[in-house]
Amino acid sequence: MNRTTSRHATPRLHAPRRGFSLLEVIIAVTIVALLATLVVPRLTRFLAGANEDKAVAEVNSLANAVRLYITQNTTGNIDNDFTLEVMLDGDDPYLENSADLIDPWGTPYEIIIPGEQNIEFDVMSYGPDKKFGGEDDIIHGKR
Repeated sequence: MNRTTSRHATPRLHAPRRGFSLLEVIIAVTIVALLATLVVPRLTRFLAGANEDKAVAEVNSLANAVRLYITQNTTGNIDNDFTLEVMLDGDDPYLENSADLIDPWGTPYEIIIPGEQNIEFDVMSYGPDKKFGGEDDIIHGKR
């Protein structure tokens, strides 16, 4: 028994595909849009929490720098006209640059003398609403 092989190639039933159909593109875009609606709110909450954490750390750091300044430069009390910008002055400043005085939302940190939360002074950020008062304010030692 001799087996003969056909010399003819089998005919192609379908032409090769060169791209995506419109339906496939619509489905892919819909899936990406659904995933984005799930991810974007979580990402914005994460970033908001990160900005708050950064502001808390920075107000506490500024308060420590003010305490050090008071210890080294005054008789133990701070003047009512003291500003945080004083911390940038001198040959050996307590803060490296003026960007240290800006909160994550672009508002300058404030010092309140005497403090409302703390006895001697409060270093604070107005928070994301950039307005004094309310629960968005971040004051050193508050949390």
